Amino acid sequence: QVQLVESGGGLVQTGASLRLSCAASGRTFRMYAMGWFRQAPGKEREFVAAISWSGGSTDYADSVKGRFTISRDNAKNTVYLQMNSLKPEDTAVYSCAAERTFSSMRYFTQASEYDYWGQGTQVTVSS
Repeated sequence: QVQLVESGGGLVQTGASLRLSCAASGRTFRMYAMGWFRQAPGKEREFVAAISWSGGSTDYADSVKGRFTISRDNAKNTVYLQMNSLKPEDTAVYSCAAERTFSSMRYFTQASEYDYWGQGTQVTVSS
């Protein structure tokens, strides 16, 4: 089982950057594909980014491509989301998710594919 704790959210202005972190418990973190999702008020949760457990495969929502970067440090049991050029429409609660897989290159983009979730961290971008 994996427990996930996000951090790094906050209130920033348009164009600013933030780096979110998701710390995972458990010795087999490196066997988990990881994802970031977000949910804005009144909207459904949406996929943001995903990474395989090897770090060799990544994917992004079109809305964040070129601005956000997902990465992981398996030695630190942590996955990151570097967010640059933030926009007001990026305002949401950001949550990380984990799903065990034996494939080092597999990742998941659907929320229903993930078994483990963090509580989320609020990101607010003011205009």
